[in-house]
Amino acid sequence: MKLETIDYRSEDCAKQFVESLRETGFGVLSNHPISKELVETIYKEWYEFFQSEQKQDFLFKPETQDGFFPASISETAKGHTVKDIKEYFHVYPWGRIPESLKQNILAYYKHANQLAAELLGWIEQYAPEDVAKHFSIPLPKMIEDSQKTLLRVLHYPPMLGDEELGAIRAAAHEDINLITVLPAANEPGLQVQTKDDTWIDVPSDFGNIIINIGDMLQEASGGYYPSTSHRVINPEGTDKTKSRISLPLFLHPNPEVVLSERYTADSYLMERLRELGVI
Repeated sequence: MKLETIDYRSEDCAKQFVESLRETGFGVLSNHPISKELVETIYKEWYEFFQSEQKQDFLFKPETQDGFFPASISETAKGHTVKDIKEYFHVYPWGRIPESLKQNILAYYKHANQLAAELLGWIEQYAPEDVAKHFSIPLPKMIEDSQKTLLRVLHYPPMLGDEELGAIRAAAHEDINLITVLPAANEPGLQVQTKDDTWIDVPSDFGNIIINIGDMLQEASGGYYPSTSHRVINPEGTDKTKSRISLPLFLHPNPEVVLSERYTADSYLMERLRELGVI
């Protein structure tokens, strides 16, 4: 099995994209409207930021969860005991951002949100009637002006050989949110788990954009759209000496949005954050 790249400009792009999401939980688009030059500039700017001591001036605030998260307190994926090998910065438009990095990262945040709204419209359009009728409001409306949508700038540092036994860049996990929008990283490594429990590479050609289903959309669709496990494996050979920058945008509904009879977006998020030990 292979994940195919879908041309955003093709006539049946929306249908192909939703079919891919339904089958694998992932869809990969080429020739989309987000500027490759902007993404490339952001990768360079933030790589330099992660190499600098300036990042220590933006240490995260537990109460707001914005700012810089060092590798020493990196996430441990649900069901795992070893921390991921990464550091990252949480970007919210209302949060703290280095002034020199603000213009480009907020431009990307805006453009990626706009694309996400379009893609959620496709997902709703091609959902069967008995699935779509359970959406409490239109999917694009769920994220409109949301203050919870998180842009995470991830830095996976070079491998030094002294990493904790069993540690990888990002252990297998599912995302909490509705959908995640992710430009292909500057280095490969992202894999998705298929229905037969094998792992396949997600196409990482620069210029692609990768979208995956999160747990909230799985909940809202009664399981019709699957939130599938994915991971970032460690590099091999000379690639071990390279950093990897990644830029996932986690699209979160407004807190009051009803996902199902069991959950609002806020109650779902709080339950998951408690499970992960974040709160």
